[in-house]
Amino acid sequence: MMWNDDEQAILTEITRFATEVLAPKAAELDETARFATCHLPAMTALGLMGLNLPEAEGGLGLSGPMLYRAVEIIAGACASTASMLTAHFLATDSLHLGGDAVLKARILPRAAQGALGAFALTEPGAGSNPADMRTTARREGTGYRLRGSKCFISNAGAAEFIVVYAKTGPEAGARGVSAFVIEPAVTPGITIAPPERTMGLRGGHVFGVTFDCLVPEENRIGPEGSGFRTAMKVLDNGRIEVAAQATGIAAVALEAAVAYAKDRQISGKPIADFQGLQWMLADSANDLAAARALGYAAARLRGTGARYASESAHAKLFASEAAWRIADRALQIHGGYGYCRDFPLERHLRDLRIFRIYEGSSEIQRTIIARELLS
Repeated sequence: MMWNDDEQAILTEITRFATEVLAPKAAELDETARFATCHLPAMTALGLMGLNLPEAEGGLGLSGPMLYRAVEIIAGACASTASMLTAHFLATDSLHLGGDAVLKARILPRAAQGALGAFALTEPGAGSNPADMRTTARREGTGYRLRGSKCFISNAGAAEFIVVYAKTGPEAGARGVSAFVIEPAVTPGITIAPPERTMGLRGGHVFGVTFDCLVPEENRIGPEGSGFRTAMKVLDNGRIEVAAQATGIAAVALEAAVAYAKDRQISGKPIADFQGLQWMLADSANDLAAARALGYAAARLRGTGARYASESAHAKLFASEAAWRIADRALQIHGGYGYCRDFPLERHLRDLRIFRIYEGSSEIQRTIIARELLS
């Protein structure tokens, strides 16, 4: 991609921050499972919390490709931090895409200034098909009584606002889903479980959340029954961001493999001289180039008004699976050292594994792509 001077200046500053601040602490966050919120003040000062928002809503007004590249850079330095940030984007995108002017003006500028958001869609019995959710929001007084449970909700334990999807029309399936903003500090009746002990992204905490609370009507995002459409639009964006995280991690894994192959010697010559290893590197470079091409193709459609569910599914599916192959080859090239925690390859693999599951599993992405082909 070619960037203009202003765009390049922004990316240079993000790269500096990622290199000097995020990368040196990435292993510690993984080792100790320390929440990546430790980076929130510095990220806020740099404007990162509003990267996905237009200037009118407190953000930086980045293009889709610029946002893709920014997420890549952050993920390559610290995947846990990128996970926390992009989960925040899911919450703010819900308001940006579905909220009215008054609600957006109340929440989004604060979110861009560091008020952390969470996106509560997944339930124990409603993951791949959110329309099966059982959380309800029934009219009570001047608002809604929201009852139910959500699981694997990133950021919930530290969130200043949570976007919750619930059934206002329980018998209407997807057409009965509505979205609400809940502010835990002023809303009794929210119970947040301890963070899950995850395989990877150990600094990007996920929580179970139970609700039995009153929500004012003015906290509903859009009309009743519009929540499912909003959630699907949000996930189209989120899948592009998952692709960006995947290619960001894959890129640093490939860089590490190339550097190691040049340095490591067998029988007096670097292992990079062996054709079998050269082909492994070539396959990884090809996977990375293809994944980025699909990612940028989807990112260019973001914010244009065009439909891009299929493009985002292509990007997420290919990037999440290609990144796994790239990191696995990189570990193989490192041999026994790659398996040791002194090197980052095993962390990259653990961090990457969830990308084939969350925000729509690989199987769901294939279903979306097939429906588009057969429609």
